[in-house]
Order: sequence, then structure tokens, then C-alpha cells
Amino acid sequence: MGTPDVEAVWRIESARIVAALTRFTGDFGLAEDAAQEAVAEALVSWPHAAPANPAGWLTATARRRAIDAIRRRAALQDRYALLAADLAVNSAAEEGVDPDRIDDDVLALMFVSCHPVLSPEARVALTLRVVGGLSSEEIARAFLVSVPTVQARITRAKKTIAAARVPFELPAAGERRERLAGVLSVLYVIFTEGSTATSGDRLLRPDVAYEAIRLARTLAALQPDEPEVHGLLALCELTAARFPARTAPDGSPILLEDQDRRRWDISAVRRGLAALARASARGLGPYGLQAAIAATHASAPSVEATDWDRIVVLYEALGRVAPSPVVELNRAVAVAMASGPARALAIVDELIAADRLPGSHLVPTVRGELLARLGRRPEARAELELAARLCANQRERSVLLRKAAALS
Repeated sequence: MGTPDVEAVWRIESARIVAALTRFTGDFGLAEDAAQEAVAEALVSWPHAAPANPAGWLTATARRRAIDAIRRRAALQDRYALLAADLAVNSAAEEGVDPDRIDDDVLALMFVSCHPVLSPEARVALTLRVVGGLSSEEIARAFLVSVPTVQARITRAKKTIAAARVPFELPAAGERRERLAGVLSVLYVIFTEGSTATSGDRLLRPDVAYEAIRLARTLAALQPDEPEVHGLLALCELTAARFPARTAPDGSPILLEDQDRRRWDISAVRRGLAALARASARGLGPYGLQAAIAATHASAPSVEATDWDRIVVLYEALGRVAPSPVVELNRAVAVAMASGPARALAIVDELIAADRLPGSHLVPTVRGELLARLGRRPEARAELELAARLCANQRERSVLLRKAAALS
């Protein structure tokens, strides 16, 4: 039998292991530390003695590490005695871990990692670390920050959770949906960073996006009756379906109208449509509406044949339930395709007058495109050059500069 891949096992099992340890010890920070120690031990021992049940081995080893840590805390000797007795009762953990079991402890772990006492950056880092099983190095690469920055965010997050005495439990029914929105928001941030990187020299970071999809699938399995969970999963699947056609071999972006739709991932489209059907059963929320827009694109043979009137209606509905300047800007793009650039330009100019997206490259990008379609080439070029100056992603910036140069 071959030696199990420690990193692969950890990526799959980390949420269950940390959740079980947190339930076991009552200490989220201790649980995560003990689990990391177990991984370090596995890296040394597994090449020489591979366990029959890798997940069970990690759980049992981390449990022993946790008890050792508690034993060292003189003030917690009574707690140690209780845990030691519990270990004897549960010594079969190494054989008894069910790799297919997803339970409420994993869901509770998601709620703790995305708790509102944490900063948005800390929620993302902690979720990827303890629920997703990513290392600090992987998170740092994904978000283009230093490893010490990620480690500091995770350390502060664990201290904040301990200081706030955040309980390891599912939120009460009355607040669960509101808290669930926070979990979905974190997964959405992770996915959007993967689908269009905010900075750096890559347009896509598929590994980050696919991690968000994996977590969304887990959440959908844990909360099968929540339509917005399926809405987010549908949005992610349908968006990721276009990844194979969005970049050229050299990494340069390929615009929607130039994409070879035969390269879209039809399996991802089918999964997305299935998730959208589940989300639609009880009415569409913000993520479901965005997924419906993505589904409209996915079902069209070309940009010209896309049902842009339907997309305009969907953006109008989205603007009512989740108003934001980005939604309005996207509505303007759809209006331009459905009714012409003049009407769309009026929407964009209203956003500028209200100063609703200051410093964003998106507004001058859209405005430049609309002006170009209206034949106002000097103004269009100026807007696209401004957009390029504001854009932090090198790949997007190169496209903007190329478009601006073509208007000379």
C-alpha cells in the first residue's frame, strides 16, 4: 500500500478534524494548533509507517496533542482528567472516523470562522485555514500578501474568538440565517478573488476559485434547505465553467465576445443549472439572481444571441433586493447590449455624479466602452487610459491600454 499524501488528506479532512477537536476541547485555538502538530508529525512518520486510516490517525494524534497541551496548563488539571477519561472511551477514533460524514460540527466551524467579531480579512484567512485546510503559504500566494501577514491574521483571529468567548455551536434559529449570510459572503469573496484577481499578473487564480466551490458544496450538503446556499454554488459553478475559455495560452484575457464557447466546461454548467433549480424552488435571493444571469450567458450560443432583455430584468430585480453601485454598473452594460449605449451612458454618468464607485477602474472601463460605441473616440480613449491607471491587475491593464491605443 502506498504512503498517503499528508497534504491531500489534510485538505479533505481538516474541517472535520478541527471541528471534532474544538467540540472535544472547547478551545478553538488549541484545536487548530493541535491539528497542525498532528500534520507535522504525519509528515515525519507516514513515509515510514503509513496508517490504514489516515484521517483517523490525524484525529487521534491531534487529540493526544491537545491533551498534552491542556495537561501543561496547571490551572486546568481537572479539565485534563475529564479529557483523559474521554480519550480512553474514544480510543477507537483512529478506526472509527467516517470519511464521508459531514456533520453539524463542520457547520459550526464555518460559523465560528466567519463570526462577525472578526475582520473581513481575518474571516477569509481563518476559513481557508481551518475549514479549507490551506497552509499559510497557500493563502499568502492566493491573496498576494506575505506569509507573516497571513499568520498574524490567523493568530489575531483565534485570540479574538477566545476573548469574545465565541461558543462552538450552531447559532440559534433566530440568527442563523443572518449569520449564514456572513458565511456566504466570505465564500463569495474567496471565489471572486479567484475568478478575477484584484491584483498581480494573473487574471484567474483557479485554485482559489475551486477551493471556494468545494467549500460551497460542503455548505450546500450541510444546509440543503437554504436556497441562497444553492444560489451561491450555482453562481460559482456557472462562472467557473467559462474559465477554460477566458485566457489565452500566454495568460492574456479573452473577452466574452471572443471566447470559444466550445471550451466552456459543460459539466460545470450542468451542475450550476441543477443548483440554480434548487435555489429557485423558494424564490431567488441575491446569489440566485446572479446565478440566473450567469445561466442566461451559459445558455446563449453567442454574445449577439444572448437574451439581454432578460439580463436587464434580472439586474433590476437584483438592484431591488441587494442594491449596490456595482449592480447598477452591470445593469448599464446589459442595457447597452439590449437598448444601445446612449441609455447605458446615462446610468453610468448618474453613478459618477453620485460618486458611488470612487477610485474603481470599473466605471471608466465601462464608460470608455460606451463612448467608443457612440463614436466619441478621444473621450473614450481618455476613460480607458484612466481605467488602466486605476487597475491593479496587470492582465486587465494590458487589455485596457490596448483598447485605448486602438482609438488613437
